[in-house]
Amino acid sequence: MAGGIRAPGTSVTARVLAILGAFDVAHPALTLSDLARRAGLPLATAHRLVGELVAWRALTRDADGAYRIGVRLWEAGLLSPLHTRLREVALPFLQDLHTAVRENVHLAVRDGDEALYVEKVTGHRAVPIISRVGGRLPLHATGVGKALLAFAPPAFVAAHLRRPLTRCTPYTVTEPGRLAGELAVVRARGWARTSEEMTLGSCSVAVPVLDGDGTAVASIGVVGHSLGAVPERLAPTLRAAAERVAARLAETADDPYPTLQHGIAVRRRPNGHSSA
Repeated sequence: MAGGIRAPGTSVTARVLAILGAFDVAHPALTLSDLARRAGLPLATAHRLVGELVAWRALTRDADGAYRIGVRLWEAGLLSPLHTRLREVALPFLQDLHTAVRENVHLAVRDGDEALYVEKVTGHRAVPIISRVGGRLPLHATGVGKALLAFAPPAFVAAHLRRPLTRCTPYTVTEPGRLAGELAVVRARGWARTSEEMTLGSCSVAVPVLDGDGTAVASIGVVGHSLGAVPERLAPTLRAAAERVAARLAETADDPYPTLQHGIAVRRRPNGHSSA
């Protein structure tokens, strides 16, 4: 159950969050009864709260009665620094990278013990993959994840290596000692790779986007066919893109909306009046 709560005396805020948390990629549309069940709420409570969320446009109701995430939440989500700063700064460089490699290009950040995919640039000739914008995949089984993990704070890396690591395919590296050795290699050469560790038939190459302290604030990766991608050839192109993103983020550190035109230029007319 996603976001479910059963404890008596739960706050209204927790109940609303449980309703919103009932939606996920496998359940983008839910009936009222499904929402109540997955949120762990009485049907009458769910009915009242869902009605308020629809009125605020946090949820929307389809013609068949199913509920979906509404436009108001989408608008609020676009105010996140992941969108207004990282994604919008990185996107032009990701597009240039895709033009050069003609494979799936990813931008990801570390969120807890997972890689959160912030942006994806693809084309009709690219290999089908399971990642999606807003989706999460394991750090240890993905190229972008390994790049993030290798340049994470040492205490976090040590704690992560103590966790049970999911074996996504027969080729996923789950042994702590072996993974630690791989991460040391990634730190030394500056790029990570996977070969059929997340999905059979595909491999990935990724590099970190580093801040001034050498910690990964994001990672950029390319995913392609296992036999088609040559990591040694892709790594320099990826590294150049990551360095440009890092430089642009540093240049605009004080601007929460670095791609937004904050003012309209004013030109003077001969009579002294101004016009936009």
